[in-house]
Amino acid sequence: MKQIASMMAGVVIDILVKPGDEVTDGTEVAILESMKMQLPVPADQSGKVKEIKIASGDFVNEGDVLMTLE
Repeated sequence: MKQIASMMAGVVIDILVKPGDEVTDGTEVAILESMKMQLPVPADQSGKVKEIKIASGDFVNEGDVLMTLE
């Protein structure tokens, strides 16, 4: 199973995709806020979004799984 993980700790500000959406390597899938900076989270592989494991306002740590792809 393919997964997209957080590259740093922060708060989820926005989720830019929904289940069923197709993403490619580099597609921005979420926005995190860390140290008062908003940073896009890019997909590091291609696939269809199967499950989103986060919600806006959630705090995530580096390496936490944000979503899975099929």
